[in-house]
Amino acid sequence: MKREYSTIPDSMSEMETYGFSWMEFVTAIPSPLFVVTTYKSNGKPNACLQSWACFNGSPNGFYAILSSVNKSGHLYHSIRETNEAVINFPSLEFYDKCSDTIANNGFDNDEIALSGLTSEKASIVNAPMIKECFLNLECRYLWEREIVEGSSHVLMCLEIVNICAEEKYLDEVVHGRYGEEGYLYNIHYPVNPENFNGRSHDWIGTLKKSKDMGEY
Repeated sequence: MKREYSTIPDSMSEMETYGFSWMEFVTAIPSPLFVVTTYKSNGKPNACLQSWACFNGSPNGFYAILSSVNKSGHLYHSIRETNEAVINFPSLEFYDKCSDTIANNGFDNDEIALSGLTSEKASIVNAPMIKECFLNLECRYLWEREIVEGSSHVLMCLEIVNICAEEKYLDEVVHGRYGEEGYLYNIHYPVNPENFNGRSHDWIGTLKKSKDMGEY
């Protein structure tokens, strides 16, 4: 039997949502995890662990849509100042160090180095990239939108202009991009509203291939 929820369930009425919609916790739809890196106006590397994004393209280009960029944060201001950034995808091995960038986010800090990671110059854009990440997408700013007028966060579109990929990840037979060493997903605080007791947990997930859909 399906349940329907158009208003917040009673069990979640006192839940601290930290600025998110209660619907996000009921649906718990996974979103990819990555680190966006830029240069701050003082030249120091900025690193921001992010999720809530999609990646799509057309014959005209390939784009990253970041759906929750805080207008008061270093990431937003540095992208608007430079119009360039790198999106870095870590494996589970390096997730903890990438997470440490949250604690090391001072304006005067080299947020990559302080987190135990290695900064490299991107090939095309003026932004640092994280050496330990298996995939780095060099990007240029295209546009932004407020999803709701007056929101503290914006939806931002970046055009991907260069891909830097660890060679072993490109061969699906040898290693590939999936499984425990591949892409990470943010499973944000899944809640069962039928029996929620005030506590839940965030999770990190990985992907595995399940069904061959045939050749193209």
